[in-house]
Amino acid sequence: MRVALIDSGTGLLPTAGWLRRLRPDLDLLLCMDPDHMPWGDRSEAVITARVLAAGELAVARGVDGMVVPCNTATVTALDTLRARHEPAVPVVGTVPAIKPAAAAGAPFAVWATAATTASAYQARLIEEFAAGHTVVRIACPGLAEAIDRADEPAIEVALADAARRTPAHCAGVVLGCTHYPLVAERIAAALPAEVLLYDSAEAVARQTLRRLGLSEHAGATPGGIEVLLSGRPGALPPNALAYPLGRALAGGRPLEASTGIGAGSV
Repeated sequence: MRVALIDSGTGLLPTAGWLRRLRPDLDLLLCMDPDHMPWGDRSEAVITARVLAAGELAVARGVDGMVVPCNTATVTALDTLRARHEPAVPVVGTVPAIKPAAAAGAPFAVWATAATTASAYQARLIEEFAAGHTVVRIACPGLAEAIDRADEPAIEVALADAARRTPAHCAGVVLGCTHYPLVAERIAAALPAEVLLYDSAEAVARQTLRRLGLSEHAGATPGGIEVLLSGRPGALPPNALAYPLGRALAGGRPLEASTGIGAGSV
């Protein structure tokens, strides 16, 4: 089976990594959009158009399912993408891991982009899944962009700033942007040792398998990985290869602990 992942940049890597770990024999089609990234700065019309264009290319390549591992694109374009392609091709979106963080029963913070932090979407999720809980919204200006560029100094500055503004009473931090798991170990190191990180990439991957009617088969022979860059056949760009996960995916290797999948998060 073949699954497409649609995002503007490296935010698709964590979910791709979990799919590779849980069901390595899936063929993955990584649809990135370097010509129009980051999507967070674009209008809803542009984001929807880019997601739909990627979806059409994916379907033309015979995918059996699609994943949108991007919070912005999920909020903006998921319903339209589903209306166009389901039920023939299942489409899975991304939701920040607010529900499991709330289930722990302790105060927690949600790290996200400035736009997502201020959005009615995030407020609605907190109200739905964490009503009555102490939830602190932490905007992380520039962090997603720095991670996408693999800009080490900028990542350090943005991480330190977000950690400094996270109250000491928070027992957990929800990684509310799909880029953040790429630096999960560094986020964990910037916070008190007892703070738990909550990430949704594994849950999204497992939901994708459920929608496809597949069970986990971690020992399967790895399938192929194809990359589209704004619709053009290509390879994972240098910024993706800056991360162990990107290099493992590019090399078609089985995923090991060194790729960072699952590191420091639940």
